[in-house]
Amino acid sequence: MKVWKFGDDVNTDIITPGRYTVTTNPKRLGKIAFIEYRREFTENVEEGDIIVAGKNFGCGSSREHSPIAIKAAGIGAVVAESFARIFFRNAINIGLPIYISPDVNKFNDGDQIKVNYETGELRNITQDLRVHVEPLPEFVQRIVEAGGLIEFLMGDGYV
Repeated sequence: MKVWKFGDDVNTDIITPGRYTVTTNPKRLGKIAFIEYRREFTENVEEGDIIVAGKNFGCGSSREHSPIAIKAAGIGAVVAESFARIFFRNAINIGLPIYISPDVNKFNDGDQIKVNYETGELRNITQDLRVHVEPLPEFVQRIVEAGGLIEFLMGDGYV
């Protein structure tokens, strides 16, 4: 897995430009993630890669298209210093794992990384360092593991 590094205030218009929000089809959205910001993203992203970003990731409009596009592109998780509240909620609702860490500046674009979701450890193989992330609460982790809120509620996880 490799790191895709982004800075602060990455808004939903950067992730999924407005003119592409006429569909909610995950396959189509996955092909346009960051299309105007980092054209090489959808051509080079590999299943399980990680986005690492600064503060306020996912700010802007409340569109659910953005976390859907990120997940459909193959991203395994997003780690940021902080998230816009509605993006955080939308990501959990569609089963995209997201984590908060103050140590995102220790990663560079293209670093090779291994993630242990159980221990909350990110291992940067390129730089030989380890970073811990805030674990998701257990019930939120169950929603993510189910693939999203609807899948959770329709499965055995509903109490």
